Amino acid sequence: MSKVNKKKKSAAVVEQRRAQMKIVTSDVCAVCKTPCKRGLDYLEQMSSSGAVGRGVPCVLTLPGRKG
Repeated sequence: MSKVNKKKKSAAVVEQRRAQMKIVTSDVCAVCKTPCKRGLDYLEQMSSSGAVGRGVPCVLTLPGRKG
């Protein structure tokens, strides 16, 4: 019988399982109970007329975060 060589998991596999923050829009930042600097800056930027935004990563939406 031959030996089975197990390969080490590469860094790419480990990074694929990394927790990701959700992208939230300015309406979510406006009603947030614990506003952060990033969200407040984004909210201010979106309050100007003609502003187009794609959202901002929210620290409070990390998986496994309690509270």
